[in-house]
Amino acid sequence: MVEILALGQRVRHFRQQAGLTLDGLSAQVGVTSSQLSLVETGKREAKIGLVSALAEVLGVEISQLLDLSPPSERAQLEREWSKAQTLPMMTALGLPKLRLSKGTTDDQLRVLTGLYQELVRRETRALATPEEARRANTELRLRMRDLDNYRSDLEELADDLVRSIGHTTGALTHREVALMANRLGLEIVHVGDLPRSARSVTDLENGRIYLPPASIPGGHGLRSLALQAIAHQLLGHPVPRTYEEFLQQRLDINYFAAACLMPRTQALEFLSAAKKSKNLAVEDFRDAFGVTHEAAGLRFMNLATTHLGLPLHFLRVADDGAVYKAYENDGLALPVDVTGSTEGQVVCRHWSAREAFVRTNRTTEYYQYTDTPEGTFWESTQIGTSLADEFSITVGVKFEDAKWFRGRDTTERKTSRCPDTECCRRPDGALLEKWSGKAWTSARLHAHALSPLRGGTFPGVDDVELFEFLEVHESPDAKKAGVSG
Repeated sequence: MVEILALGQRVRHFRQQAGLTLDGLSAQVGVTSSQLSLVETGKREAKIGLVSALAEVLGVEISQLLDLSPPSERAQLEREWSKAQTLPMMTALGLPKLRLSKGTTDDQLRVLTGLYQELVRRETRALATPEEARRANTELRLRMRDLDNYRSDLEELADDLVRSIGHTTGALTHREVALMANRLGLEIVHVGDLPRSARSVTDLENGRIYLPPASIPGGHGLRSLALQAIAHQLLGHPVPRTYEEFLQQRLDINYFAAACLMPRTQALEFLSAAKKSKNLAVEDFRDAFGVTHEAAGLRFMNLATTHLGLPLHFLRVADDGAVYKAYENDGLALPVDVTGSTEGQVVCRHWSAREAFVRTNRTTEYYQYTDTPEGTFWESTQIGTSLADEFSITVGVKFEDAKWFRGRDTTERKTSRCPDTECCRRPDGALLEKWSGKAWTSARLHAHALSPLRGGTFPGVDDVELFEFLEVHESPDAKKAGVSG
């Protein structure tokens, strides 16, 4: 116990200050030197009578002996090492306990406690391997499916903030987002030197949200980035301790930002009217609120089941067929690996998400019916472009729900038998016979598939870049205050 060790440390400290040996003090208080040694090393609890006698001989108050604060740096190091050896993280290593003695120098203790602190740091900031990321992401996807991808708590929070700045209709403006930040005592500042590993930086000390000077490729607009930064503060997010917490926070802030950009009341008025006229279209929803096609598809996914009675699926798929994002509550069988993860898996060549890449006109939505072993689905797909590659955004529903959507009259219809390998995963027999063993190729490797998430205070963000950035942008007044203080 800390109390027993603390008492022993303070007895030893005051004994040495008084110039007494262990034998000398033990003789004066009426115990053997071996008994007193056990007290000083925290291995034996001292009765109140002995504590009183020790205080009298050492010339100190009893309260000074019972004080829990360490009397010296050495005492603090001893406590840290004693605590460290009892923790599961250390005992799991299977190493024998290292007992401290008079011969253990302060420098040796500093090395021991330093190694322990580094173990703790690496444990709490563990790198997210691709396997860990897929597992955590799969669990989160399944939890959201159980909720029909709808979070009433975040909807209410977004509604309150949107209402507080008087927004009632139309797309949310940059000025209105700035007003939202002001309500939290924050100012939005655009800079050209954000850390390469960060999408935004919030300086809590000086009340600033730093954003890039222009919208960055990939669909993350400035309004969305600012709202995500605001969400962290509104939700009181702590620094994530695990990769699961990191992913949950990312989901929270993305959901909140979308709920602000496409407020529930206005969004449902728009979507309900479109459904009533049997003219639902993600592209119309996108244009009405001035967001990206992906953002509109994800927001439609939030609202469709709970408020419109439409189970659905959503896909973001790379041009090589690999899944970036996926969600379903309509029965579509997503491609998954043995762990249940769908990220990185390849969708059927006959799904709309891949068929849309082979058509000539990619500027409009592509509509298709797809017959699958789970039933027939209607899908709408739009092609987008990032710095790395092209991708498709797909929103689909069961056949019977296609009647509510524009594009339901499409004549495009494909059949998918996946996961049957005879569907689309084996080459044509004649081509296989002709070319087997007569060609060699090199795969285009996705670098992110092998790269762990960078470790740091915030997963994926380089601490050195982050803190150097904050130092550069700290206001002159704040720097002066820091120097004078």
